[in-house]
Amino acid sequence: MGFSQRGQRGMWMASLALLIIATFVDISEEIAVMSVDLGSEWMKVAIVSPGVPMEIALNKESKRKTPVTIAFRDGERSFGEDAQVIGVRFPQNTFFYILDLLGKPIDNPLVQLYRKRFPYYDIVADEERKTVAFRLNENTTFTPEELLAQILHKGKEMAEAAAHQKINEAVITVPGFFNQAERRALIQAAELAGLKVLQLINDYMAVALNYGVFGRTEINDSAHYIMFYDMGASSTTATVVSYQNMKTKERGFLENNPHVSVLGVGYDRTLGGLEMQIRLQQYLAQQFDALKKTPNSVFKSPRAMAKLFKEAGRVKTVLSANADHFAQIESLIDDIDFKLQVTREKLEEICADLFERVANPVKIALETSGLTMDVISHVVLVGAGTRMPKVQEALSQYVKTELSKNVNTDEAAALGAAYKAADLGQGFKVKKFVTKDALLFPIQITFDRTVDNKVRQVKKMLFGKMNPFPQKKIITFNKHTNDFDFHVNYAELDYLPASEVTAIGDLRISTVSLSGVAEALEKHAKEGAESKGIKVHFNIDDSGVLNLLTVELVSEKSSTVVDEEEGTFSILGSTISKFFAGSSLEKETADKAEESPKEDIKPVHEEPEFSDSTKETDEKEKKKSETKVNEDKAANKTEKADKEKKATIVQIKEPISSEEIKLGSLILSGEKLGESRDKIHRLDVHDSEKTRRETALNNLESYVIDAQQKFDSEEFSNAATEKEIEEIRKACAEISEWLYEDGFTATAEVYEEKLMELQKLTNDVYERVFEYRERPEVMNGMVSLLKGSRLFLENMRNLSQTTEIITKVEVEMLEKLINETQDYHDTVSKYFEDALLNIQVKYKVRQIANKMELLDREIKYLLNKVKIWKPKQESAANQTTDNKGERTIEENEEPAADSDTEKDQAAEEYTEEQRQEPETTDTQDPVLLPESEKTQLPKEEVQEETHQEL
Repeated sequence: MGFSQRGQRGMWMASLALLIIATFVDISEEIAVMSVDLGSEWMKVAIVSPGVPMEIALNKESKRKTPVTIAFRDGERSFGEDAQVIGVRFPQNTFFYILDLLGKPIDNPLVQLYRKRFPYYDIVADEERKTVAFRLNENTTFTPEELLAQILHKGKEMAEAAAHQKINEAVITVPGFFNQAERRALIQAAELAGLKVLQLINDYMAVALNYGVFGRTEINDSAHYIMFYDMGASSTTATVVSYQNMKTKERGFLENNPHVSVLGVGYDRTLGGLEMQIRLQQYLAQQFDALKKTPNSVFKSPRAMAKLFKEAGRVKTVLSANADHFAQIESLIDDIDFKLQVTREKLEEICADLFERVANPVKIALETSGLTMDVISHVVLVGAGTRMPKVQEALSQYVKTELSKNVNTDEAAALGAAYKAADLGQGFKVKKFVTKDALLFPIQITFDRTVDNKVRQVKKMLFGKMNPFPQKKIITFNKHTNDFDFHVNYAELDYLPASEVTAIGDLRISTVSLSGVAEALEKHAKEGAESKGIKVHFNIDDSGVLNLLTVELVSEKSSTVVDEEEGTFSILGSTISKFFAGSSLEKETADKAEESPKEDIKPVHEEPEFSDSTKETDEKEKKKSETKVNEDKAANKTEKADKEKKATIVQIKEPISSEEIKLGSLILSGEKLGESRDKIHRLDVHDSEKTRRETALNNLESYVIDAQQKFDSEEFSNAATEKEIEEIRKACAEISEWLYEDGFTATAEVYEEKLMELQKLTNDVYERVFEYRERPEVMNGMVSLLKGSRLFLENMRNLSQTTEIITKVEVEMLEKLINETQDYHDTVSKYFEDALLNIQVKYKVRQIANKMELLDREIKYLLNKVKIWKPKQESAANQTTDNKGERTIEENEEPAADSDTEKDQAAEEYTEEQRQEPETTDTQDPVLLPESEKTQLPKEEVQEETHQEL
């Protein structure tokens, strides 16, 4: 495909400025959106907001990624790195790699693997929901959804802090191999976090979208194939995608837009950095026990194993770039230190069988796509696990091509999801980039049918392997006359390894029960209608979630109508009707022809879509052909006095009641959902109060220390009376003593109240110091203004004597203002020569600035009047020429009418009302203009447009 190297961040942002446009009617509206790349180990949050096209939101440590870790200790909750610190000391109270347990029953092999890796967790089964929960203590349990909801809420806070506004909508990445139960559980976790999920986007599609957005100029009408190889913490995925410009119907007309389509996917759920880290942890533990420095084994100490796990992760990362490194832990167990040199060769040895599995996802991806490596342009590495040299070596040997490393392995998915969020959000407009994902697990319909007193199971594929989505499909039952059930299941998973099939869990998705079938058939029969079957509408939405839309009985009956001679409008109506319904009717008719008369179900068919350019062309040709035939018939008709009658087919639809029972792991509902909401809300309120209290305490401590230091300086002590200094020092001493004795247990309200009391004592003194510091600058500004004003006055006086631009009254007013300002300056200067610093300020900086502004406005008014003035128009009869060839105007010439709109508008720019003295208030904070701006002409204001390029 020839995508160029795109590592420079500046070029990315420059390109993106042309891709995303924010449209805002009201800046107060909350239009920012976010994305969350939610991995097993790390979470990356990106935002799109006005002025910020696409950026990673930083956490409180100013880092671009946050550990997906949450800890509970002594009633307090911690996230990210803080939680990791607690996890070393109290591993039973710290939870991570939660995504691996989402939507799974306790007997799932992945849950069993998790319990083996982290044996110190108390994981219990939720038999009602067929899932699991962490038991923290006798009274507290947390489900994976609740834990992820709290982590996502923390991500929401990070995004809001970066965007400086509330954010309620998000696109969240999800592993492509997540089944229906896992996807529904993740959506519920986001909803518990207060986020509306715009879409769950498969992580490899987010990476592919990000890759294509920054290389869209290199996408053409020919398909180019790229493979993305992503090794993360828990899993590995290989994905084959195609990039191609295709015509789609957008906004009512055809547009040529880039498309990215997923063609093949292969994955390994347990191949990743976590498994390597666990193996290195086990190796280090064995080596320590072999030293026999203590009779206690580290394998029996959760705290020691947690320390080894953390150190194994650090060493594994270092060995990706170094040949060897020392693993060292202070006081591993029984106050014994541990230090051991680990080589890269040793790590590769203990993970040898894992490296043999590196190429398996690539093999499956190629098989499902039907392509070979010779047509793949690039193999792009994604995920932190691909940084290991041995992984790259094993992959290179299989694909036999150079590996591309021009994608940010940590942030590509988050930025791609952010682009999708901007596309789906209401406040932004992006350049269209069409994404077509594919379904990994085929879904079929099964039901029982009795034939000759024998029950036979009928199966029909609903969505096949690698079917693109979003997509709608309809299945028709045409033999049933009574209420019946059918089942929705996963099927035809033979292309996956056996371990992956078992990891999917329960292959049953749902059971659908239909009722009221006989009544609906009887009703249509009485109306003389012929049943065409019960049609069940399904769709897989953008998030890859299967939904049952509607169930209806469709019947047809004949109706006699008057047949008028076909005219232009009837032809057009017929053509449009066929245009939108033709392909569906033809498909259904063909299905009927192929159907066996004994079969109880019609083949599934898709609802027509016209985004493809080929379909568009075919329909246009069909439309032209039909129109031509109709015109020929109309031309050959002879006028008839009597109107003919003919029979037409009328379609009747009757809704059928349906009940869908979800199977497998279920999401929270009813009382449990309410309990979860209350539990998370209480934790959020507690954290909010904790943050408020900590902030109030910090503000009070800082203010006390700052006040004590200030009144030790000569500047502040001179600005206060002895009584004020005594009161402030006494208050600071009392608060400081109170804080160090009993104050650390006080509430936020008490801290805030004490801070306000102290501020009341210091505000007057602080104001005097501020006035003392700022007054010289503003007084110098007034001197400069007066000097320039006098020179301007002389020019205006001369101008008033030679032209009619400036009147004498205006000159007199300007002179009066200059004199008043000069008198004010002299009065203020004289007053402060003898005024004490510790008395109330009589002339404040704001008042002085307002006095200057009054004179400044008058000068601007006159300048503007000169600027917009134009010479009087004169006729040729009144125009003469002097002996120098210069044009003169007769004294009796009347001024010509001037209809110039620019003059009218400019004349209104400064009115008499604007020349009035502005309101002043002593409570306003002083706002000083830079010296260079005080006598400048007013800058031309540019009205802000309703959109802004980001």
